[in-house]
Amino acid sequence: MDKVKALYKGKAKTAWETNDPDFVIMEFRNDTSAFDGVKTASLERKGLVNSAVDAFIMQKLSEAGIATHFERRIDDNNVLVKKLDMLPVECVVRNRAAGSICRRLGIEEGRALSPAVFELFLKNDALGDPMINTSHCVTFGWATQEQLAEMEALTHAVNNVLAPLFLDAGMVLVDYKLEFGLFKGQMVLGDEFSPDGCRLWDAESGRKLDKDVFRQDLGDLVESYEEVARRLGVELP
Repeated sequence: MDKVKALYKGKAKTAWETNDPDFVIMEFRNDTSAFDGVKTASLERKGLVNSAVDAFIMQKLSEAGIATHFERRIDDNNVLVKKLDMLPVECVVRNRAAGSICRRLGIEEGRALSPAVFELFLKNDALGDPMINTSHCVTFGWATQEQLAEMEALTHAVNNVLAPLFLDAGMVLVDYKLEFGLFKGQMVLGDEFSPDGCRLWDAESGRKLDKDVFRQDLGDLVESYEEVARRLGVELP
């Protein structure tokens, strides 16, 4: 299936129209950014590693009965996915305190959160992806109450699959972001699941293995992502 034209270019991925209206090609680029694009870099092999981890995770979720947009990996950096009518709402689950929740609420980093915290954010780069609630979503037409309930249930279902999967690989799934869309009326997990969109810590030492390595200048980001892949059993060229 060939790329026809770019539909959307994000910070690290490009969505390409194809000759089939039901599918798009999602390209994982080597671009890396943090702090709303203030810090940027192009890192060799990053797109390849993220694509491989994403494909692995999407397949695990599909096996667990969670509908995803993933169809197949085309090559190292490109995957074929269903074309979704995306909802402009990001769903975040926090198993441990890190990042913005620590700044907002004065909670110490690393605190275990039980039950896990569920949060909503508006997907809007220009506004800095502000935190929102269900009332905002319904009033402004971003999602219905029924859609929000389904998204929350699916987000927790993902947690039930992935938290033990990562722990078995010696990593703590600290938090993560999911995006959803509709495909022929069905709620489907879209976007990606890679170290770019979650926080992962070594279960014993607490060493960070996610994009915080880039944000906080903690080492080589691609090496960290490759370590995540190896621990999960993802084959890399």
